[in-house]
Amino acid sequence: MTSIQMPQLGETIVEGTILKWLKQEGEHIDVDEPLFELSTDKVDTEVPSSVAGTLTKILVPEGTTVAVGTALAEVDSGDGAPAGDTDGEAAGAPADDSAAAEEPAGADAVGAAAPGSASAAAPPAAPPVPVAPAASALPDRGPRSQILSPLVRKLAEEHNLDLSTVTGSGTGGRITKKDVLAAVSAGSSAAPAAAPAAAPALRSVPGPVVAGGGEEVVAMSHIRKAIASHMVGSLQATARAWNMVEVNMEHVVRTRQRVKDAFAAREGFSLTYTPFVTRAVTEALLTYPMVNSELRGEDIVVRHFVNMGIAVSYDEGLIVPVVKGADTMNLVGVARSINDLALRARSKKLKPDEVQGATFSITNPGPFGSILSVPIINTPNTAILAFDAIEKRPVVIEDAIAIRHMVYISMSWDHRVIDGALASQFLARVKENLETWDWAEDLGL
Repeated sequence: MTSIQMPQLGETIVEGTILKWLKQEGEHIDVDEPLFELSTDKVDTEVPSSVAGTLTKILVPEGTTVAVGTALAEVDSGDGAPAGDTDGEAAGAPADDSAAAEEPAGADAVGAAAPGSASAAAPPAAPPVPVAPAASALPDRGPRSQILSPLVRKLAEEHNLDLSTVTGSGTGGRITKKDVLAAVSAGSSAAPAAAPAAAPALRSVPGPVVAGGGEEVVAMSHIRKAIASHMVGSLQATARAWNMVEVNMEHVVRTRQRVKDAFAAREGFSLTYTPFVTRAVTEALLTYPMVNSELRGEDIVVRHFVNMGIAVSYDEGLIVPVVKGADTMNLVGVARSINDLALRARSKKLKPDEVQGATFSITNPGPFGSILSVPIINTPNTAILAFDAIEKRPVVIEDAIAIRHMVYISMSWDHRVIDGALASQFLARVKENLETWDWAEDLGL
């Protein structure tokens, strides 16, 4: 018997919510077959089973939030051992480090890897982490603060928020990212936890919504709530300004037209405009690294590497997976990474670590017909760039009217860090890159 435990999906992830069991008690499960849908404060994802066998018992019902290491279910793998004698692997963890290294990039072994191979000589793992007691059972806020995630601490520091004024809604009263953003949204005016009358100000429960004629009530999904909290928090925390340039994309369009068939035949997917823009923006960020920075308290952390967040629209909303090390890739490498992340985002195959760590973000509403956008900054980034629909427009070139493929590229930026002159210089560099880059050499075609 094997105990399936809540996996550690990232260093800042300490709990998750079971959204849906994809298998029911009595059903057979294969190795790497999706077992349940898990939601964290970073991403919703399907978690595969680390063992094959029969799902004999579900220990945690849908909608329940539990700590990392909590036993979620039991699977009869046919080894005859009781559930307590397993090696403690989390669902989706590879059997050993060598297996993880050989896993293809598109595969989805989600979870915490076991420290070594699951052999008879391996010592048993520690028992599952118990769920913390209810908030009322805690004598003071000391133990609660000790299990704050680094993300919560960083958000509180960014917003100058006194965590003693926040009542936690997580396991055992732990303060979560959602609680911090709710406190920021409420103006950080909640009273300390010792004053019971103040708590409802942060999380008052509204009455049931009654639909009128021709109306439909749709409950907000977990992802929609996360997007809402993050966007409101961004608007309240940043001094947002924006500007825009118009770019002649004729060079990019002609290059893509010339190579797209050969590229698709070689790579197995279509070449879009997003990798071109990503490459141009990445080079501009290295030239003007202040745009690639983060404000932490009264210090500005300037980065000389680029982790590019690429906004991806899917059925449940918007998610921003991150191309790590974008500054080390050519156009083909960027295209491969974006295609892989977008496919897995839309099929709920992303890992939490793949949607954090962005130093800058790009959004592309152009395919939906938008011609001009003013995006909201994806904090803690200092800026976000939007490129919209590429359209043929009449333009003046050397005192003559010509028809060219043109696009508006806009950038929202935090005026606490970036000034208008720097923003304009940065966008001018992006424009220059798109209009003059030797794309053929970058493509290797």
